[in-house]
Amino acid sequence: MLQDEYRVLRLEERPKIVETVAWAASNGDRSENGDYIYGKKKMREIDRRLRFLSKQLNNAKIVDPKEQSSQLVLFGATVTVLDEDNKKKTYKIVGSDESDIAQRKISWKSPIAKALFKKQMGDFVIVKLPEGEKELEILEVAYK
Repeated sequence: MLQDEYRVLRLEERPKIVETVAWAASNGDRSENGDYIYGKKKMREIDRRLRFLSKQLNNAKIVDPKEQSSQLVLFGATVTVLDEDNKKKTYKIVGSDESDIAQRKISWKSPIAKALFKKQMGDFVIVKLPEGEKELEILEVAYK
């Protein structure tokens, strides 16, 4: 996803903005030229995002969940828990850029993931959430 975003910004979005800025600059007075001012601002935003993505991609480490043989909850784990209300929930622990609560993909930096980290099936954990503490029982740890 990061590589796709980087590619689109670098090869599609930025060239369009550069073209717009060049056209607007050729029209003369830049101080009151909305296309020029907006284009430069948009180009700075794109460049900032490209720098961020470049750093993320250079520092990224690919973790294949299938290679995790441990029953401990680690990065890439799919964890099924039982909460205090006897409701089962399943979470997948992913990187910050991949988190999507609608799909139950939680960042490894989230309170739930931090509480589950290095625990195993049968363990109970206390999760500190904004609405208070919750106790969860780990029912299953899988690497899919």
